Amino acid sequence: MYKRIFYHSLFASIITIVTALIYNRFYFFATTIDYSKVVNTGSIIGMSVLACFVAGFVEWALLKWLKGKGEIVFNFIFSIVSFACVIIPISASLPLDVKSPELFPGLAVPMVFFPAMAWYTISHLFRYRGD
Repeated sequence: MYKRIFYHSLFASIITIVTALIYNRFYFFATTIDYSKVVNTGSIIGMSVLACFVAGFVEWALLKWLKGKGEIVFNFIFSIVSFACVIIPISASLPLDVKSPELFPGLAVPMVFFPAMAWYTISHLFRYRGD
């Protein structure tokens, strides 16, 4: 079970990274505003890997602790935490030299949901069958 959760976390983080980097480029070309001082490739990779592997650890713990109900509880917690994390980019204070700070949530808020979307998208490939 641990190996499956590890691979699930790894592939979800890769999907999250690729999606976030593509979205970052599209947003830059759509608005021509550079937020690379706040959201750059390194921070996208780091936060994507961190979010997916923390999610994997939490799911592993819940599956161990709650057995049959662990996946349902995890999905509920992951969704609630994703929605709660929307407040982070909305309340972020940007450096004074960043142009158009009011458009920053348009970049960062969708990225908050990328780990959960990637996790749920590939979750059927990594079904945990009680092992």
